[in-house]
Order: sequence, then structure tokens, then C-alpha cells
Amino acid sequence: MSSIRLRLLAALLAALAAAALAMAALTYRAVLAETESLFDYQLQQMALSLRDQGQVAPEQAEALADTQLDFVVQIWSVDGRAIYASRRHTDLPGRAALGLADVDTGAQTWRSYAVLAQGRVIQVAQPQAIRRQLAAGAALRSVAPLGVLSVPLAALVWWLVSHFLQPLARLAAELRQRDAASMAPLPTDGLPDETAPLVAALNALLARLDTTLAGQRAFLADAAHELRSPLTALKLQLQALQRSTDEAARAQAQAALGEGIARAQRLVEQLLQLARSEAASPTEPQPVDLAALAREVIAAQWPLVQAKGQQLALEGDEAPCVVPGERTALYALLRNLVDNASRYTPPGGRLCVRLAPEPGGVRLSVDDSGPGIPPAERARAFDRFWRRDSGAADGSGLGLAIVQSVARRHGAEPELGTSPEGGLRVSLRLPA
Repeated sequence: MSSIRLRLLAALLAALAAAALAMAALTYRAVLAETESLFDYQLQQMALSLRDQGQVAPEQAEALADTQLDFVVQIWSVDGRAIYASRRHTDLPGRAALGLADVDTGAQTWRSYAVLAQGRVIQVAQPQAIRRQLAAGAALRSVAPLGVLSVPLAALVWWLVSHFLQPLARLAAELRQRDAASMAPLPTDGLPDETAPLVAALNALLARLDTTLAGQRAFLADAAHELRSPLTALKLQLQALQRSTDEAARAQAQAALGEGIARAQRLVEQLLQLARSEAASPTEPQPVDLAALAREVIAAQWPLVQAKGQQLALEGDEAPCVVPGERTALYALLRNLVDNASRYTPPGGRLCVRLAPEPGGVRLSVDDSGPGIPPAERARAFDRFWRRDSGAADGSGLGLAIVQSVARRHGAEPELGTSPEGGLRVSLRLPA
């Protein structure tokens, strides 16, 4: 049973039933005890009313002899001789001790009270079975109202539970009526304190989803726009190749087409990297040696760096710099940093990857001797497809966006500054 309504009703009705049974049991026992005391009091009063009389008056004897009367009055002399019995009975109790006593005659048990007065023993007795029957009837009559009230109380509990769960029903109806594109916050008016945090959390989730979806829509729009230009260029280059009449023009067109394909390939790769980085689910971090990773990246990028006559150095890799994270994502981060630095650094320039262990983490920095980015424009440098000067390099404007996405997944925030080489420094602190 997974319904809150049914579980709440079952718990409340069970508690109500348990409370009613407990009250009924306590009331039943209390009424039984009170009725027994009352019957004992009646026995005492009847016996005491006869103690001062010399004999039983005829009219009194006639009343005591009534067969409908449950009581039996017996009088003995002090030597044990029976003087009087209110009526004949097949199983009368014998003479008992003075005061209250239970007399077992074999066939039944009698409750008796005996008193000594004027040389006589006066005993009044009543069958125990009749006493218990009368007491039980009185107790059941006192408990009966609880049984009568249990039905309307159960109906009241049902109505109250349904009434107080109405906000959840309205919330569910509101969610069912929405389409997949609706990210408007849920109404919070009239919600109980226990439900308000749930709705607030849902509204926060909807706001995050709206932001994410808006980012994805903007990403797709930007990607479509950015892909249109290289694809158009490839089409034009292919047409130029087809129109080429001599070997020199054909070779030049082929070279231009190859460069265009390489740029388009890199753009698509970076788009896929960014999409994977932003959509990746959190994974269990594994120890990653940044020094070894940096050497791999430099080895992979070395042909590009060498082709431009640039100098590339690695500092701080003498000792392992281990951080928890995802190796593939950190490889993409380092590769984009080195690739960006190389693309925006003129031929013959200097690049440097630095690793500096710090308390609780490792500082990663990539410096270049390129034109850098003015402080006023650094805030936009992490935007997708933003390029300060599209003529300075053939970049796609996605490198730093990928770096920021991967860094944030690893609890870091990239910072831009001025490099000691004179260009741009990109640094971030990865927690160890």
C-alpha cells in the first residue's frame, strides 16, 4: 500500500479503534467493580434493616418471599437453629461467617452478608451468577455509546484526511495538466508548511531545468549558425576544385579543401566535447596524475607546435600531482588549453604548462606569448563561439567553454590573467 491517504487513514483508524477498545475495556472493568460494590451495599443495608426487629413482620415476610426477588434472607439462633427463611429454595447457602463472604453450595456460588443482633444471625444472600449478569449488562450499556460513536468518528477521520490532503491533489492535477514545455513555477498559495518545501524544491528544479534547456536551445542555435559557415566554405571550395583547369589551381583548391575539412572536423569535435561535458552525469572520481596527463597532451600537440616553430615547456612535473576526477575530461581540458595557446600564439612564440602543488590541491596554469585578452573582455572569453578577433586564428570559440565546463565538474573555476610570457594565462586550482 503506497498511497499516503490510505496509509494515513489506516493508521488513524487503527489508533482510533485501539483507543476505543482500551476505553471500553477500562470502562467495562470500572462499571463491573462499581456494580459489585453497589450490590454488596444492598446486601448490607437489607441485613442491617432487620437486625433491630424482634421478628420479621408478616407484610415484610410476604415481600421477602416474592419469587422474583433475587435476595434470600435467613435467620439463625446463636446455637445454629434455623428460625426463618424468606422463601424455599432448592439450593440455599448455609450459615456463613459474619460480614461479606462467598458461599459455594456446589450448584452455584452465593454472595452473602451476615450480621449478629439480639442473639440472632441475620444473613442476606444473592446468587453470584445473577450479580455478574446484572453487572455485565450495566457495563455493556455504559460501553455501547462508544460503539455507536465509532462510525461517525471514522467518517470524520476520513473527511479530515481527504480535506487536508487536498493541496497535494491540486498540485498533482496542476502537474498533470501541464505540457512538456511548461517550466512556470507551481503555485504556493494555501499550501501547508509540510508541503511548501516540496513545492519550493520542485520550483527550484523547474528553474534549473528551464535554464538548462534554454542553454541547450542557445547551444543548438549557435552550433547551427557556426556550422553553416564552414559547410558553405567547403561547398565553395569543392566547386572551385571542380572548376580548376590546371594542376596548380587544382592543388591549391585541394589544399584549401583539406584545411576546410580539418577546421570543420575540429569544430564538430569541440561541439561534441562540449555537449558531452555539459550533459555528463557525475561519476565516481578516480585518481589522475596531472603530470603524466600533461606529458601525454604535449606529446599529442607537439606536431602542431613544432609546425609553427613554437617552444613548449612543462614545469612542475617532477613529482606526481594526483587529483580525483575523470581522466578523459581532464585530458580534454588540458588539450584545449594547449591547443588554444598554440593557435593564438604567433610562430616562434613560447608556451608553458605549469603544475604547482598547493595545500589541498594542484594549481594548473597554461601561459603563452600571444596577444592575450584585455581585462575588460575576459568575462566573455568563456562564452560559446566568442572570438575576440576571428582573423587572428582559425579557432571556433569553444575551447575555453569546454575548459570551464570540465573545470566546474571537478570543483574548480578557471581564471584569466596576464602571462609572464606576455600573453594570456589560464589557471585553475583542482582540489586534491
